[in-house]
Amino acid sequence: MTEARPVATDRAYPALNREYPADFRVDDSYKASLPDLQNGPASLIVGARAPIQHVGISNFRLPIRYQTRADSADHGGEITLETSVTGTVSLEADRKGINMSRIMRSFYAHAEKQFSMGVLEAALEDYKSDLDSIDARIQMRLSYPMRVESLRSGLSGWQYYDIALELVEKAGQRLRIMHFDYVYSSTCPCSLELSEHARQMRGQLATPHSQRSIARISMVMQGDTLWFEDMVALCRRAVATETQVMVKREDEQAFAELNAANPIFVEDAVRAFAAELMAEPRIGDFRVVASHQESLHSHDAVSVLTQGETFAHASLDPAIFAGLRA
Repeated sequence: MTEARPVATDRAYPALNREYPADFRVDDSYKASLPDLQNGPASLIVGARAPIQHVGISNFRLPIRYQTRADSADHGGEITLETSVTGTVSLEADRKGINMSRIMRSFYAHAEKQFSMGVLEAALEDYKSDLDSIDARIQMRLSYPMRVESLRSGLSGWQYYDIALELVEKAGQRLRIMHFDYVYSSTCPCSLELSEHARQMRGQLATPHSQRSIARISMVMQGDTLWFEDMVALCRRAVATETQVMVKREDEQAFAELNAANPIFVEDAVRAFAAELMAEPRIGDFRVVASHQESLHSHDAVSVLTQGETFAHASLDPAIFAGLRA
């Protein structure tokens, strides 16, 4: 067995202070002496000397103030919501890395303002400039609450909509994108007809299968403001069977009737959403990804419909459907 021996050195290892120096203060000279590997020479690059399309931070959280849409009932207002921010920039092939804290500092400089796409653009400009990058992207994820009335009982409750806002700058072109999740009930038209056939032909009680379903609608925003409330209204026009919040017996019966009046396959759903999106002048390119999470089968029924080049891809992310959980 080899005996472990201390490594021979010409000088003794210095005795280091083991207590945290709470009274230590940093001056400009000391800061200038700190090492900065991310801004080091290209010789420090590990692996291929290739450009990186996106490098940055994800799930950086902070409270952001959003404006609600004014309608006939009120003049709109303001709501503060926890928001998860992803910020990335491109990195040229001969640069080692970026100082990621600059992304957070740039965003904090604008975080106190009431949110608008203009605020997001200002933050993107700042950190793009700070990091000397050509392309950049900011994405903000939030859950937006809206009070929803029950179908018949007069009760109401809070429905939450998962939303992501994205500002993308690539090759000098800037895109404003919204991703919007809408959860609804889908009654299978085939199952509905088969259930009615059993009743009529054999006097057999049967129920059609329905399931909680979800559509993720991604769209390029153009022109005037597209409010979150506008997207809720658009989705409800396309597919009326949004899941309910507060329910009494009369509401449950009403929801059963609403589903029977609006049976829908997953192919029908994406086309119904597409029809409303095409009719909205504030929306350009779009993608609709729908998942009907079957109660009949042990698998889901899924569909993707795109219009325009922004969301058209030959390859799908393997997790594109797994990420849809109603």
